Amino acid sequence: MPPRRLAHALGLRRARGRTTLEMIDEIRKGLPVRALYRLASAIAPDDASFRYHIVPKATLARRTSRLTAEESDRLARLAGVWSVAEEVWGDARAARAFLFRAHPLLGGRKPIDVLLGTDLGARLVEDVLGRLRYGSAA
Repeated sequence: MPPRRLAHALGLRRARGRTTLEMIDEIRKGLPVRALYRLASAIAPDDASFRYHIVPKATLARRTSRLTAEESDRLARLAGVWSVAEEVWGDARAARAFLFRAHPLLGGRKPIDVLLGTDLGARLVEDVLGRLRYGSAA
């Protein structure tokens, strides 16, 4: 995932010219809370509680400006897959439909549930998206 695309998906200022190492540093120091709200709104615009799948409600209530490194990493993982899904499907509506619909290559699970669980799950969803992008059996 190019750091520019990841920064754009998170709504970070200065998306252009970022290096991968700069993105890693930003994730380690904690992404801004507003990045969570932006991405959650893009992925699930009709579900105000979607953000709590990334950061629990009580925990988020205590966050004032920055997420922890762990929360930021989870958010960046989601942003990366979201960006790929938008690219593969061509628009946000189709990307949402893919993420929230059970998929046979994921054992009938929804991609969003698989990718939110672990880094390995996110890579599996990215693999499915890659198959869709390049036309192999998906």
